[in-house]
Amino acid sequence: MPLPARIARAEMRGSLGGFAVFLICLMLGVAAIAAVGTLREAIRTGLSEQGAVLLGGDAQMEFTYRYASPEERAWMEERALEVSEIVDFRSMAVVGDGEAAERALTQVKAVDDAYPLVGAVELDPPITVTEALRAGGAVMDRVLVDRLGLEIGDRFRLGLAEFELRARLVREPDSATGGFGLGPRTLVRTADLADSALLEPGTLFETAYRLTLAEGADIGTIQREAEAAFTDKGMRWQDRRRAAPGAERFVERMGSFLVLVGLAGLAVGGVGISAAVRAYLEGKTETIAVLKALGAEGNTILAVYLIQIGALTALGIALGLALGAGLPLFLAPAIEARMPFPIALGLAPGALAEAALYGTLTAALFTLWPLSRTRGVRAAALFRDLGPGRRERPRGFVGAALILILGALVSAAIWFSGLPELTLSTAGGVIAALAALALAASGLRWLARRLSRRARGRPALRAAFAAIGGPREEATSVILSLGLGLSVLATVGQIDWNLRAAIDQDLPKVAPSYFFVDIQNDQIEGFRERLLTDPAVSRVESAPMLRGVITRINGRPAHEVAGGHWVVRGDRGVTYSAGLPANTTLTAGEWWPEDYDGPPLVSFSAEEAEEIGLRLGDMLTVNILGRDIEAQVESFRQVDFSTAGIGFVMAMNPSALSGAPHTHIATVYAEESAEAPILRDLASAYPNITAIRVKDAIARVTEALTAIARATALAAGATLLTGFVVLIGAAAAGERARVREAAVLKTLGATRRQVLLSFAARSAMMGMAAGMVAILAGATAGWAVMTFVMETSFRFEPVSALAIILGGALATLVAGLLFTLRPLAARPAQVLRARE
Repeated sequence: MPLPARIARAEMRGSLGGFAVFLICLMLGVAAIAAVGTLREAIRTGLSEQGAVLLGGDAQMEFTYRYASPEERAWMEERALEVSEIVDFRSMAVVGDGEAAERALTQVKAVDDAYPLVGAVELDPPITVTEALRAGGAVMDRVLVDRLGLEIGDRFRLGLAEFELRARLVREPDSATGGFGLGPRTLVRTADLADSALLEPGTLFETAYRLTLAEGADIGTIQREAEAAFTDKGMRWQDRRRAAPGAERFVERMGSFLVLVGLAGLAVGGVGISAAVRAYLEGKTETIAVLKALGAEGNTILAVYLIQIGALTALGIALGLALGAGLPLFLAPAIEARMPFPIALGLAPGALAEAALYGTLTAALFTLWPLSRTRGVRAAALFRDLGPGRRERPRGFVGAALILILGALVSAAIWFSGLPELTLSTAGGVIAALAALALAASGLRWLARRLSRRARGRPALRAAFAAIGGPREEATSVILSLGLGLSVLATVGQIDWNLRAAIDQDLPKVAPSYFFVDIQNDQIEGFRERLLTDPAVSRVESAPMLRGVITRINGRPAHEVAGGHWVVRGDRGVTYSAGLPANTTLTAGEWWPEDYDGPPLVSFSAEEAEEIGLRLGDMLTVNILGRDIEAQVESFRQVDFSTAGIGFVMAMNPSALSGAPHTHIATVYAEESAEAPILRDLASAYPNITAIRVKDAIARVTEALTAIARATALAAGATLLTGFVVLIGAAAAGERARVREAAVLKTLGATRRQVLLSFAARSAMMGMAAGMVAILAGATAGWAVMTFVMETSFRFEPVSALAIILGGALATLVAGLLFTLRPLAARPAQVLRARE
């Protein structure tokens, strides 16, 4: 065994107790990343293995606003063993009549007798879906059943059709592919909607055709054939290989984001790791000096302690991996019960390897610098207290190695997350926060040295200032570790509050009361008349409504030109108008004359046009109801989608859409007291119309944001826990110094109360300093996210800021006071005699 390894093994015997903070910090950071990665991998595997079940078939062809044509249906029948048709739309479920009627928005899925091709629908009571939907039967989500006060066997209406509730919906096998819905689910048979007036030409609905394919069928070839034949007609393809791309994309991005938050926690732990290594090496100064006196070279001594720290790093990472992999397995029953599709939680080697890599690089980044100082310890330290060497900046090989390690850490995060902009902004934010916290620590120490001279007559306060400004680095370690954790929490708090304020407070001030869809052409006049004669209604806006898919831009496939922009990812609203609509501002081009009857022209939303590179005169091919319309971009106009009002990406001249079946949409701005009568009257007069209460839609969005904020807060909580462990470690490491300090103060006449107040004051001041810097960092990051990502205004939220400052002071106070009993109880004579 090489000499450095033998010395390292001998030194490590019985010395693990001093590395408790090192191991806990590394373990918690690695565990958080491993747990998130394990869960993400389980969901990813579930989406992959259960693709056919989640989709409801091997493949799916989806159309908007129309059924498949006979040609398209024949193409499917020729290639599939079985085809099932699904019709999805929103409607109002109505119970009772007149003023006593109860109404609720529901997302209706109308199915045929073949549904589901794959998987099973779970119902309560446990009957088959065929039994439940036979002869006018229906199935409802439990939430909707309770909201309408229904019991099994009760009747309700969808449009003009009446249904009997046969069962409560427990689980849909294909629910994960349904996307975000504004209402709970109702299942009925498509045939039973024939006389409902809900699926008239022009109404808003989507059809999906699920296909089961022969074993061994080449899905890729079939997809290419379908896209070549029908993509220009508005067909969208999906298959079991990526059954739920939206859910998969969300899981990937949310998982990557939480891993990045976990990396911030590792950075907090890195501060504790660095402090623990520094404290350990300071205690080894005499040992290092002896080795130097015996002829050991600097590199040999460096190798001795590299081996020790390497072994401890491996132990900490192993413990973290065990905890990170074991916690999801322990909670597997609860996690699996909350998932909308089956997942099997198990060991995820890739996720564990990712966490281990992050842990290794972080440990190397934060330990190499203090380890390199061992080469500067001189043999003279045996006779004089010279410390572990000068605290100089890393130079030469060490500095280059630190830069390489940091680059490797950031590169690994970019590689694994696949989100370079988010990763770089997160890394930049963490580095900037650490720099600000280090600067704050230096500033606090400088200020404490100045204030200690002016605190004469207040021994407790003067002693606190002197301790903070003294040569020990406790203030730096405390402020860095706690401040970074509080910065993450402050950022989450500011973003969460601003999003909620925008949705709960700002949006209702400008948003309409109701959004009505599926208003037929022969209903729009009566609809408007009812509202315009109501004094409680302040404004009514309506517009013709069609849906179209942008398939080509200047003859090229739209996705090649616009990439993954949301405008070309699916169908978009299209309207028409002869004259320039009221309150519309053109940013470029001109509106067509009111009597224009030439080739199709389109006015495009200015912001979206700029994002995808459109210019005046460009040609757009838009598929509407299976028919391609090639229109020239005539103008750009401002469209504000943030008000929840009517906004269309595209508006065309009326003759371009002549003969196309369509309906109208409308927004109604009314006093809250008038909302119920408006809904009652319009729903009674026009049962086919669907009313979406904007406040209910806002509540659904708020629920989603709450879930995201909760997950982020949990990740930030792990970061804070690591920071608190570092605080404990810093307090424990400084206990010996506080024992001597207390002895000196008592000798000079200080009482136990004054000594305690001194210890408490320094802890609270360091915590408050960390909290104030965290607020600055959190507000800056929150402003950047709200301004550049969310594209909305930012307002500073003071309540959470005050709570974070007080929380920082309390955390350091608790950590500091945990290690005051021994200093307070120590007898000055014994302590000072031992130092002779």
